[in-house]
Amino acid sequence: MAHHITCLWIVLVLLLQNCVLAEDGEIRSSCRTAPTDLVFILDGSYSVGPENFEIVKKWLVNITKNFDIGPKFIQVGVVQYSDYPVLEIPLGSHNSGGNLMAAVESIHYLGGNTRTGKAIQFALDYLFAKSSRFLTKIAVVLTDGKSQDEVKDAAEAARDSKITLFAIGVGSETEDAELRAIANKPSSTYVFYVEDYIAISKIREVMKQKLCEESVCPTRIPVAARDEKGFDILLGLGVKKKVKKRIPLSPTKIKGYEVTSKVDLSEFTSNVFPEGLPPSYVFVSTQRFKVKKMWDLWRILTIDGRPQIAVTLNGVDKTLLFTTTSIINGSQVVTFADPQVKTLFDEGWHQIRLLVTEQDVTLYIDDQEIENKPLHPVLGIFISGQTQIGKYTGKEETVQFDVQKLRIYCDPEQNNRETACEIPGFCLNGPSDVGSTPAPCVCPPGKPGLQGPK
Repeated sequence: MAHHITCLWIVLVLLLQNCVLAEDGEIRSSCRTAPTDLVFILDGSYSVGPENFEIVKKWLVNITKNFDIGPKFIQVGVVQYSDYPVLEIPLGSHNSGGNLMAAVESIHYLGGNTRTGKAIQFALDYLFAKSSRFLTKIAVVLTDGKSQDEVKDAAEAARDSKITLFAIGVGSETEDAELRAIANKPSSTYVFYVEDYIAISKIREVMKQKLCEESVCPTRIPVAARDEKGFDILLGLGVKKKVKKRIPLSPTKIKGYEVTSKVDLSEFTSNVFPEGLPPSYVFVSTQRFKVKKMWDLWRILTIDGRPQIAVTLNGVDKTLLFTTTSIINGSQVVTFADPQVKTLFDEGWHQIRLLVTEQDVTLYIDDQEIENKPLHPVLGIFISGQTQIGKYTGKEETVQFDVQKLRIYCDPEQNNRETACEIPGFCLNGPSDVGSTPAPCVCPPGKPGLQGPK
């Protein structure tokens, strides 16, 4: 009975999704629709076996059903290889998900040796090179053994052609150095390992997220020693040009922006999030304010001014609200009312962090987890409206506040790497019994102490 209810729920979700895909002819933008050439390069050697190859095909169907297939959206190609590569599905050969799934299910297992390098070069020459679309290009290499030819040159040639490569190693016979040579860097993002083919389902969701990150998050934000995929919203809304006064976040050397009511921090969403947002992301902002009313720190509006996504601060009851899309009725709002949320309204600098996933949203304040709220499945966003920061709720009037950071990171794992080091007071420079700076913040030295005894 429970199985039937689950199936009915999935069908209902898919039907509702199709019903609300367009508003006045506009398509909701998300990784479902982001124009991408996506090629799967599948190991079909003897070590895989026919039963495991069927598992791979089902995994491939489950991955691709998350995307809209067609000439304006995602096009999928498949290469199977052993001693030689075989073009199973050319890019652009199917204009619907149903036809693509049927084509995947009809692929026959090859058997033979493992020549991964030749397969990568084949995908470059006979799929990507023949595509006339100027867009995101991704190849996913799935193998369960060491290649019997060289992979490095073919992988480098693909990267030189702006193709992003993922490598998935199955079982203990794969070689770590070879997978790293195939995939883009960092390997922590582009290389995956599973113990066997049955376990490949464990990485289905994370693989879907990573493919989405590549297609909707083209920009990089310098963070510590690595560049994170994401959106610097302050940069996207032209804060450096629009806001003249900078203010230091003492005792750090970091500076913020003093936003006044005369500044309009708005931009067309199509210029800020041209392909929408990934299914999971991290919203981070550092700000201080004296506002006692309800205002939107950040919001994405439809063309007629309705909020699709928003982070709202309610100065009346000292709560934080998160608005996002919903497959149920178009929109959903969750309220964070934990007593610790009130600290945001003490007129000091604070960092707000929201970890948004397909199931829930978690609020962090100054690096401390505060509260978790469930979410209904979400939809993509309409990008014909505006993205704004610092506006009174339901109005175009700008709020007076100070802001240092306002970003979206596309990798949800950035939630575990992000710190609140920019917050004044986060660096403690007193005696050792007062406390220490939480790692990994690097804080400036304090004033010299008294001269010790000779």
